[in-house]
Amino acid sequence: MDTVQVSLELPRSVFSALRQDPLNFVAEMRLTAAVKWYEMGRLSQAKAAEVAGLSRSEFLMALARFGVSPFQYDSDEIVAEVVGD
Repeated sequence: MDTVQVSLELPRSVFSALRQDPLNFVAEMRLTAAVKWYEMGRLSQAKAAEVAGLSRSEFLMALARFGVSPFQYDSDEIVAEVVGD
């Protein structure tokens, strides 16, 4: 896999406020970003799982933890699908 390393400077107090060490913080940040980008429709499930560093099934479980639907349809799309637009 071709990767790019990104560096981020944060105050040390962030880690204590979140009660996380830097490695766990990075993992949680990747997951949170992936979930949000998926929720916004910017990433597919597969790509979001890759960003999060999880399998697709693990990512689906994470979506539930965050209260995000695994389905990327809005109400108009669902109605159109059911009605047979």
